[in-house]
Amino acid sequence: MYFDTHVHLNSEQYEDVDEIVNNALENGVNKMVVIGYDLETSLKAIQIAEKYEFIYAAVGMHPSEIKKMNKDDLNKIESLLTNKKVVAIGEIGLDYHLDKDNKEEQKEVFIKQIKWSSKYNLPIIIHSRDSAEDTFNVLKENKKYYKKGIMHCYSYSLELAKEFIKLGFMIAFGGALTFLNAKQNKEIVKEIDSKYLLTETDAPYLTPHTYRGKRNEPKYIRLVVEEMSRLKNINEEEMSQIVYNNACDFFEV
Repeated sequence: MYFDTHVHLNSEQYEDVDEIVNNALENGVNKMVVIGYDLETSLKAIQIAEKYEFIYAAVGMHPSEIKKMNKDDLNKIESLLTNKKVVAIGEIGLDYHLDKDNKEEQKEVFIKQIKWSSKYNLPIIIHSRDSAEDTFNVLKENKKYYKKGIMHCYSYSLELAKEFIKLGFMIAFGGALTFLNAKQNKEIVKEIDSKYLLTETDAPYLTPHTYRGKRNEPKYIRLVVEEMSRLKNINEEEMSQIVYNNACDFFEV
């Protein structure tokens, strides 16, 4: 059994969602969370989740989409949080890789969405790129508004991973963990307790090493679990069960 905790079946790259879902099921993936990153994709995430009993949705405004959002988009996204298939707020956070000129606006939108967590009793899913210090500080300063969260596609240090864990976060890894040069991530998986680990694909992005150059799919999550089991030096089936249970417990599904 596999649980893809972060997939973008709502991406324009997927015109064949039913086929992708069937491919996933045939490869043992029986739970997924479709992640929104703006109003349109949040609505589509819910639409897909409502079609499949075993698929859930997360809704939110990605930092890289802030410049394009309309003034009512955040209010409309907030109105989606009461939908029964919505299990998290995300992906939200900070991204200074491409957008360095609106850092304060990013923080403002980030904090607003963090505060929804306590209002709607939902966990948060964090996107953070080239913004480690600010992401950590915002989350630490606003800890009273959330109980738990996920550091999606984690890319920072082992030391910082331990600090995020203290704040109530799970650490999620996807296809990038299988890359030959992913030494830091491999070391983190080795060092932190398995109870804090989650698996994801971030499909259609970050295809695992074996299939790099092809469009990613949830069916490839087994390669992430396989790499985790190798790094943890435990049976692959056991590793799969651990991260599956971690995800079910986290999302309460």
